[in-house]
Amino acid sequence: MDWSLGFGLFLASFLAAIAALWLFALARPGRPAASTLFADVPGGTVFLFDDDTLVDATESARALLATSPGTGTPWDRLLAFAGPRFVDFETRIENLPATGRVTIVSPGAEPLTLIAEWRGGLRRIAILDPHVEGQVPMIDSLSQRAQDEELQALRETADGAPFPIWRENAGHGVVWANSAYLALAAQRDEDTGGLSWPLPRLFAPTGDGGTRRLCLTLPDGEHWFDRLVTRRGEERLVFALPADIAVRAEVSLRSFMQTLAKTFAHLPIGLAIFDRRRQLQMFNPALTDLTSLPVDFLSARPVLYAFLDALRDRHMLPEPRDYKTWRLKIASMDPSQPEGFEETWALPGGLTYRVIGRPHPEGALALLFQDISDEVTRTRRYRADLELGQSVIDAMDEAIAVFAPGGTLVMSNAAYAALWSHDPGASLAEGGAAATVAHWRARAAPDPLWDRAEAFIAGPGAREDWAGTVRLADGRALACRFKALAGGATLAGFRAGEVAALPLPDPARPMRRRA
Repeated sequence: MDWSLGFGLFLASFLAAIAALWLFALARPGRPAASTLFADVPGGTVFLFDDDTLVDATESARALLATSPGTGTPWDRLLAFAGPRFVDFETRIENLPATGRVTIVSPGAEPLTLIAEWRGGLRRIAILDPHVEGQVPMIDSLSQRAQDEELQALRETADGAPFPIWRENAGHGVVWANSAYLALAAQRDEDTGGLSWPLPRLFAPTGDGGTRRLCLTLPDGEHWFDRLVTRRGEERLVFALPADIAVRAEVSLRSFMQTLAKTFAHLPIGLAIFDRRRQLQMFNPALTDLTSLPVDFLSARPVLYAFLDALRDRHMLPEPRDYKTWRLKIASMDPSQPEGFEETWALPGGLTYRVIGRPHPEGALALLFQDISDEVTRTRRYRADLELGQSVIDAMDEAIAVFAPGGTLVMSNAAYAALWSHDPGASLAEGGAAATVAHWRARAAPDPLWDRAEAFIAGPGAREDWAGTVRLADGRALACRFKALAGGATLAGFRAGEVAALPLPDPARPMRRRA
């Protein structure tokens, strides 16, 4: 009896202790059992956080974190998913210990519902989709697998893009970004200890549509991008295409154009460059000086037709017989005509311009205007002097032939042509001294004078003047004299029908120079 009583007392004490421990666990403030935390939404998307540390989550919740666009801790990933969808999510979650329960419905045609509760020092967050909650999925496993594979391929495509892509909401907040965008953000904010939600904005907000060039300053310098925007409902999908190479090329081109402009500014030749549309793109100050076209007219970039019409109105081009056809010919030049055109314009007031047109690759056209009035004047004066000199020696009775250094016959008079019966300019200019002396020798009696004459005419250096007499083939006596001129030139003079006053000198004895 005593044994039975003792066993009964032990059993009663043991059961009382178990009951007390169970009641103590219920009464103690602390973490509730996981079974009660997930019992409300079995199999739903539920998270259990102790501050920012994930304590537990359902399978669908963990899958959601795995597909979140954010990086870092599970709390950062949840912020990346919920922040863009639920208004003031982060602020209302921080006030959860005071409010106890928060319900947030996302905007849109198919809203989501987020229910957050404070339970024993833990945050219980459930995300519900009213359209599918409690419904049996009506999709087979193969279709689901195909959708999952397509979704994974799209994610890999977006993340594999070598340029930044991001989505903006109506308030210009970044709600999603690919890996290239996040890498640039991490590079820019490397001193802040990593990325967090909300995602940082790399570029200033811009309007819809079109292309705009943007600059991003990173630790390694400035980087340029061409921004493209497409609108998707209230959101914008933005692409930033790298443009560093294009910007460097444009800067180099501008520098090159400035160098050209500075160089052309000092040229005395007027320059006008037209693009493929025949619109003026560049000109220099000399063009305004030569054509009298106002600077404001040229700065307005007129087309070639208007440019030529303005020259015509100011009488700065000669009037062609068919102006329209001539103008069309100039405007229609293309790179297949590399020779272009070159014309000499005789203008009123005694001006003379040389105008050169050169087509260039890609359809550009360059016109060059050069004032050659002084050159033309000098040429005319030189020709007049030549004609006067020719008239003077033609008036002489003595037959005269002048040889340039090297023995080329460059001038003769009428008496020479009558004596030797030929036009030396047509037949002997290219032959030199040998051909000319051979012509003389053929029309005269053999004489050693001709050998000496050929050596004298072609000989370089200082020479002594000399004279001699030969007989022509018709029996007449021919007095010859050879005189060295300045610069190595030689004058040969002939008189027929007279006996020379000077005898033929002995080759072994040098002759005295005649005064």
